[in-house]
Amino acid sequence: MFDIQEELKKLPGKPGVYIMHDEKDEIIYVGKAISLKNRVRQYFQSSRNKGVKIEQMVTHITRFEYIVTDSELEALVLECNLIKEHRPKYNTMLMDDKTYPFIKVTVDEPFPRVMMVRRMAKDKAKYFGPYTSAGAVKDTIELIRKLYQIRSCNRRLPRDIGKERPCLNYHIHQCKAPCQGYISAEEYQKSVQSVLRFLNGNYDEILDRLKKSMEEASEALEFEKAIEYRELIASVQKIAQKQKITDTAGDDRDILAMAVEGEDAVVQVFFIRGGRLIGRDHFYLKIAKEETTKETLSSFIKQFYAGTPYIPSELMLPEEIDDLELIEEWLTKKRGHKVHLKVPKKGTKEKLVELAAKNAKMVLSTDKERLKREEGRTIGAVKELEKLLGIQGIVRMEAYDISNTSGFASVGSMVVYEKGKPKRNDYRKFKIKGVQGADDYASMEEVLTRRFTHGLKEQEEGKELGGFTAFPDLILMDGGRGQVNIALQVLENLGLQIPVCGMVKDDNHRTRGLYYQNVELPIDRNSECFKLITRIQDEAHRFAITFHRKLRSQSQVHSILDDIPGVGPARRKDLMRHFENIEAVRNATVEELKKLPSMNEKAAQDVYKFFH
Repeated sequence: MFDIQEELKKLPGKPGVYIMHDEKDEIIYVGKAISLKNRVRQYFQSSRNKGVKIEQMVTHITRFEYIVTDSELEALVLECNLIKEHRPKYNTMLMDDKTYPFIKVTVDEPFPRVMMVRRMAKDKAKYFGPYTSAGAVKDTIELIRKLYQIRSCNRRLPRDIGKERPCLNYHIHQCKAPCQGYISAEEYQKSVQSVLRFLNGNYDEILDRLKKSMEEASEALEFEKAIEYRELIASVQKIAQKQKITDTAGDDRDILAMAVEGEDAVVQVFFIRGGRLIGRDHFYLKIAKEETTKETLSSFIKQFYAGTPYIPSELMLPEEIDDLELIEEWLTKKRGHKVHLKVPKKGTKEKLVELAAKNAKMVLSTDKERLKREEGRTIGAVKELEKLLGIQGIVRMEAYDISNTSGFASVGSMVVYEKGKPKRNDYRKFKIKGVQGADDYASMEEVLTRRFTHGLKEQEEGKELGGFTAFPDLILMDGGRGQVNIALQVLENLGLQIPVCGMVKDDNHRTRGLYYQNVELPIDRNSECFKLITRIQDEAHRFAITFHRKLRSQSQVHSILDDIPGVGPARRKDLMRHFENIEAVRNATVEELKKLPSMNEKAAQDVYKFFH
């Protein structure tokens, strides 16, 4: 169980992004902080006036996670990327199409321009950014024009040279008027190259020049001009902050790093897609004391990318791994395009690897207790169950339940747990077809027969494991002896041998014990095994009830319309689309009904007469 108050104590006083999850483990809020410790704690302090939206959000938070960054600036960019990717419910202020600005240099033109844009286009221009401050971008572009006198107009040059008078920028010395032919293309290109050097990070030349100009203005008692230079220096320094969180190359790559403490290791993976860090994940590993980082990373890459559905073009690693070329070849074959494993030595990519390593270390040092609790709730609970039943090697468990209302629309549910955690992709639901009335035993027999017959057929066809194809190590039935015997009979008929256990409830409909091999086994109500069985039983019941309610609701709506003479699927659909509910159809006049595309006079009269 995630203990919020305990986890708050572990928060670092560093900048980063925090991610709030609800009871369904969906991301409901992403925020940034200059100090994660101070910011996240504020949400859970009752004395603070948080506002209605935040108060409501806090009631839904069941756990939070965070990513440490090197600066608040990086946290802001990462926050934007994560919000765009996950669209959290409570980030309403950031749900618009606002994007961070780029500086674009149109190097493909004979007389290039420098401008601010909001998106990168696939053209021959050079882009720099994105930047978090539009004001700083505008100041920098203004500075570039003042220092290098680069044009800002949309004139087509050299086609339009001499056609119009020079604009105001020429007269205030912010453009050398290439539109008049006052500067050659060669000289103009030299200024453009200086601009590109500046935007690539060569700031010293510009800063020295500005500082010198500021000092000269100050000595000449031109204080207003000196202040102007000082403000421009501040703008340059602000925009010069390199943003490691966003890679303008627009590539897909994974950044891997690792932290080790004794026999525990954490591998942190940053997922960069289209040049943006859209998320991360960390993976716990148990390693031998003598195992090297190279061996651990190599083992992790082979295990992780064997099962992941997408492999990027590059993996960035903190150090070279064993069998690097062989693993590259393997990943290339899986992806269908070349995959590179690289160890960056400098620049943005190296900083990203360092950032991933920092987060891995943070996770390892702060989450050890949470990991142990999580392991106790899942794998530990399964081991307790194995000991209780005397079974070894339980990985996959399937639980079944039946739901109906007085025999109406009976349905069956199948929920799947692997290693103590729900595997929702493998959940299945069944409409009972061959049983009339409220006969739970017969309904369960039908569900299990269909499930395992389907699974055997898929296995014969050689389908990949999953869904019906993968068979459980243990079947859990919602009930006692009767339900267990039904399951055992189905398995015997199909020639299968799978342990079956009944989840027995008391008179108050709470889990009481387990029925296994004709014996009811009591469970310690305080044990993790008991809590896991209760969760599985509740989940099977919830899944069945939800499906049943959906079918019952659909049937109630459709059955009334189906009873109207002359109303088939097309007219029924028209009625449901046009009117909010059955009551609105009942109150409609013949003239209103005739307006529907599929209705004629007779059909409209039939509908009206049916309700009147």
